[in-house]
Amino acid sequence: MKLDLTEEQSMIQQMARDFAVREVEPKARELDKEGRWPTELVARMGELGLMGLAIPDQYGGAGSDTVSYALAMEEVSRACASTGVIMSVNNSLVCDPLYKFGNEDQKKRFLAPLASGKKLGCFGLTEPASGSDASHMETVAEDKGDHFIVNGAKNWITNGPHADTIVLFVASDRSLGAKGTTAVVIEKGTPGFTQNPRDHKLGIHAAHSCTVFFENVKVPKENVLGEKGMGFKIAMATLDGGRIGIASQALGIARAALEKATEYAKVRKAFGEPIANKQAIQFMLADMATELDAARLLTLRAATMKDKGVRHTKESAMAKLFASEAATRITHKAIQIHGGYGYSTEYDVERHYRDARITEIYEGTSEIQRIVIAANTLKA
Repeated sequence: MKLDLTEEQSMIQQMARDFAVREVEPKARELDKEGRWPTELVARMGELGLMGLAIPDQYGGAGSDTVSYALAMEEVSRACASTGVIMSVNNSLVCDPLYKFGNEDQKKRFLAPLASGKKLGCFGLTEPASGSDASHMETVAEDKGDHFIVNGAKNWITNGPHADTIVLFVASDRSLGAKGTTAVVIEKGTPGFTQNPRDHKLGIHAAHSCTVFFENVKVPKENVLGEKGMGFKIAMATLDGGRIGIASQALGIARAALEKATEYAKVRKAFGEPIANKQAIQFMLADMATELDAARLLTLRAATMKDKGVRHTKESAMAKLFASEAATRITHKAIQIHGGYGYSTEYDVERHYRDARITEIYEGTSEIQRIVIAANTLKA
């Protein structure tokens, strides 16, 4: 695999890094403590082209690629995991399926304002009784000829309280299972489409999620993404790309923890010398650095394959699985290196530890990733 970045990829990485260091990082602790939605940072990401990085400029995007997106996601997430996942959802779970499966009218109506950051999107797949088993949903769409009537609920919808548009997956024919799933696009303000207040979570406090409800919502057929019955295929293809985004988020969280643990080990003294001189600390740092680099290589491999247009289901699952679990291990060790201070909210490593945990759960749990990897391995 070619590891050298192009000039454009390096420029996007540096731009994202500058934005993250100057504008995001100084607010990260406050955003986490207050659980405040980062309105100004979301708007700024739109201005910088970070909300539709891999979407062509004719549809409001930056016209870049998945590798650039992964690099930018790592930089933003290193500064604030909440801001990173807001960006990830809009890019991976909303803009990507609209670009891949939307018709020209849908790209102009929905994609362009989302990719430009003028509007914000969310992705409605998970339900109260259907998370990993996305083929058995209780949100139903009754076919009325020129429109559907949608009833049901979706939960843990990141960006949900603030989103203007939702890419929603519904059971249009429950007797067909996965083949009876359809994807539709619904805009905020549509009668019958309502949202609960935000959820309260262990981490990513500033990235609000909520349960959304649909009560006799009328959805015109021109809002069907792809074709009726294509929903499951669209969802799985979208998650292949989304897992690259979450892997990149995990990289950013882990990198922040490693950097802070390294800095702390150099200044904290015990038994008359910096703890960085102790072999026990050095071994932890060595493991952390190795896991971080391995996770990044897996993530960039998956991103490169997506850019080449080749199937990357297994590789994206591997990247997401390893990066998310590595982030948990790395942030765990970062707290250990900080000792009692690591358990204090005065130090950022406890925030990174809390933020890392969700990366093993959303967009497919670690167990689901292992199922995907095993299934594709056995096919070989």
